[in-house]
Amino acid sequence: MEEELLTLREKIIKVLLESSDPLSAEEIADILGLKSNEHRRVYNELYHIAKSIRRKSKNRVMLYMIPPRCEACGYVFKDLDKPKKPSKCPRCISERISSPLFIIKEK
Repeated sequence: MEEELLTLREKIIKVLLESSDPLSAEEIADILGLKSNEHRRVYNELYHIAKSIRRKSKNRVMLYMIPPRCEACGYVFKDLDKPKKPSKCPRCISERISSPLFIIKEK
């Protein structure tokens, strides 16, 4: 399939399947040549990708998220409903939060 004909969602899936390491939304946006402020759009697409690849593969393939973590106190944001990078730590109020990382793997 030609690269130009793929939707953003399909391009993100392709990038994650080809990557051996987990990637952040910012890294995915960079690889795809998106503008620096479009990582929010990548987060939105990742939410839908998680649901669709699980359904299409009958739970054999999953999008995994390594949750964001506070760089100051180590708090891990494991109860997120949607993929995103929180702005502040609820424990120490630090804004030094690592980005969540994503990878697609078979169960």
